[in-house]
Amino acid sequence: MTSQVSSPAEQADSTVVGEQRKAARTKDVRRLERVVIRFAGDSGDGMQLTGDRFTSETASFGNDLSTLPNFPAEIRAPAGTLPGVSSFQLHFADHDILTPGDAPNVLVAMNPAALKANVGDLPRGAEIIVNTDEFTRRAMQKVGYDASPLEDGSLDGYHVHPVPLTTLTVEALKEFDLSRKEAERSKNMFALGLLSWMYHRPTEGTEKFLRSKFAKKPDIAAANIAAYRAGWNFGETTEDFAVSYEVAPATTAFPPGTYRNISGNLALAYGLIAASLQTDLPLFLGSYPITPASDILHELSRHKNFGVRTFQAEDEIAGIGAALGAAFGGSLAVTTTSGPGVALKSETIGLAVSLELPLLVVDIQRGGPSTGLPTKTEQADLLQAMYGRNGEAPVPVVAPCTPADCFDAALEAARIAVTYRTPVFLLSDGYLANGSEPWRVPEPGELPDLAVRFAQGPNHSLEDGTEVFWPYKRDPHTLARPWAVPGTPGLEHRIGGIEKQDGTGNISYDPANHDFMVRTRQAKIDGVAVPDLEVDDPDGARTLVLGWGSTYGPITAAVRRLRGAGEAVAQAHLRHLNPFPANLGAVLKRYDKVVVPEMNLGQLATLVRAKYLVDAHSYNQVNGMPFKAEQLAAALKEAIDD
Repeated sequence: MTSQVSSPAEQADSTVVGEQRKAARTKDVRRLERVVIRFAGDSGDGMQLTGDRFTSETASFGNDLSTLPNFPAEIRAPAGTLPGVSSFQLHFADHDILTPGDAPNVLVAMNPAALKANVGDLPRGAEIIVNTDEFTRRAMQKVGYDASPLEDGSLDGYHVHPVPLTTLTVEALKEFDLSRKEAERSKNMFALGLLSWMYHRPTEGTEKFLRSKFAKKPDIAAANIAAYRAGWNFGETTEDFAVSYEVAPATTAFPPGTYRNISGNLALAYGLIAASLQTDLPLFLGSYPITPASDILHELSRHKNFGVRTFQAEDEIAGIGAALGAAFGGSLAVTTTSGPGVALKSETIGLAVSLELPLLVVDIQRGGPSTGLPTKTEQADLLQAMYGRNGEAPVPVVAPCTPADCFDAALEAARIAVTYRTPVFLLSDGYLANGSEPWRVPEPGELPDLAVRFAQGPNHSLEDGTEVFWPYKRDPHTLARPWAVPGTPGLEHRIGGIEKQDGTGNISYDPANHDFMVRTRQAKIDGVAVPDLEVDDPDGARTLVLGWGSTYGPITAAVRRLRGAGEAVAQAHLRHLNPFPANLGAVLKRYDKVVVPEMNLGQLATLVRAKYLVDAHSYNQVNGMPFKAEQLAAALKEAIDD
């Protein structure tokens, strides 16, 4: 263990923090088991940054948490309008939780648009903190308020805290050489300080973050820290906030280990790096920026020290083309995109099926069709991943279920790709990509062995005894063809999109050979080894809830509610969507009813009905938002009683 000596400035900061914590104990403190907070304002008000910082401090405190960022597709949406509202919801608790929460207990509304867009989600008795400085006549009229909601009685059912956030921030920063407009930009830090006091969040991490973020602009860093501290002090001194709250760490929710807060895209990027290390292959990402997948490109570009190579292509087709070329050259090749990009990449995915090379196609699903809803979530690319190519072009499909699970799903997709020499779809979505939760950092010894063996020499003997290399001679267990790195002496072979002759890989138009190759490629995917489906059924239920992907959290929360009310209901969640687990058919036949909640119009339900002839009932939502636990619980109760 090493010790560090604090600088005078850091010692002064520690004194300030200590005084703040001491002062915070002078007001009444109430203990809560869980809280749901939503920050809302214009897309330029820094709500995502505010939510991220509150989340980071909550994670370091030891709470379990789940988040839901929600922001416009436009880079700078019209200020003060309903379509321009950006929000960040955080659910944290002293116990295991699964969702960002159905309804906020606290809403921080930075302007009238933020209030109007979000007040309908609040339960009666919720707390509303409003920035009264923004409630001008013009701003209220812009969103359809004929009278001030702060005065007309429409908010009487809530605990409203009117706070002139802008004025207080400008006043707190009057000693800094900043224009009023520059000072106003720190009002989100004032709000963050107030909420940090209100819920006893640590402050050291945020102050360190601000110093780092604005290291080249120390005056701006100091101003933001001053606004942050002013918000904290305001909470302690004002009479409007008579109570603060404590949510104890979730000490029983986590197995022992080292934890950090992580988003789905970050976990996925780390999973790809881990897969590169476990396969001992250089990682190559060929990608074109697209929401909500771009963060993976941004993150991987930071890790050249791990041998990661990132290529930002001119379009989606070039991105996957480069990735497939890298796979041919012996790299762990990845391309990242969303639904519209998958459509453009489909021909090259078919080429990868024909070449039988490992390639990870990461699809962070969003609302469609076409450009659709770039910043909203959906699960509507399942059938595209299954069938969205010409000809018979089967591809394995893997789907993570939580933000942290994106790490393990990336490793699993890589295992299948390199073992079976095939492109693999990894289907995440916007909810998982942008949401975050605690993640236990695995020990190196816990990671799977994904060692790859390249072809080293001839693998076939001709009738005359000549030793040759056949690029399509298959492993008898996996049906995978050998992976020969270009430039290896004696292993030269032909590649291309035209049908291959079995074994030799030569061009073949023979009908019987084509029939054999089509069936062999399908058999290879059908034979991918995947674990049996686990079923959670403690009560011998008659109804099974079957989910996939990001519906895991809401489904599990809904099932817990039903069981708490005495209902018997079983739950199973699919990670492998192609091929399905071998026992799925037997599991489905054990239940009288099978309900499949999906954020689409019933794509998994369609596959299940077709393959297993089971009358699976769909429960669907395509509004760009994840399911709410209460909503699912009501729907499942209706199915049980029907």
